[in-house]
Amino acid sequence: MWAYTVGFTVLPHVGGFLGWFINRKAIPVWYEKLKKPSWCPPRKMFPVAWTVLYTGMGYASYLIWNDLGGCSSKAIVPLGLYGAQLALNWAWPPLFFGARNLKMALIDILCLDVLVIGTMCSWYRINKIAALLMVPYLGWLAMATCLTIRIWKDNPEQKPGKSE
Repeated sequence: MWAYTVGFTVLPHVGGFLGWFINRKAIPVWYEKLKKPSWCPPRKMFPVAWTVLYTGMGYASYLIWNDLGGCSSKAIVPLGLYGAQLALNWAWPPLFFGARNLKMALIDILCLDVLVIGTMCSWYRINKIAALLMVPYLGWLAMATCLTIRIWKDNPEQKPGKSE
């Protein structure tokens, strides 16, 4: 049974690592030039925070899967919501850093917020610990959403043919 625990716990890290790996060159060049608010966390904090958050959400998903008896019909909605929010989570770095599309990244993270809240609500009835393990993630997402809004507002996208 430990293999399932490890698998569920590691899964979120896969997309997070790929998102970082694919976009790692854009981060120090493009991201550093963006206008950011004074309360923006230091760049070195992000990998530490995401390691903790991905581990917590991954383990929480294992608890739900285990409590519902694996991939049963009862697991479709709670784990479907989790999978959908994980997909949006993984989509954010390519939108923000890769495509440099601040508007799409903002839409993505707003939808992500809704899906995480939905995931937590569906999980709370099944396993309160699993739902509570998502609270730090939701808190970080609240900050990340505010940060995305500020960066989007403070860094208008260039129109083709226009330069500053």
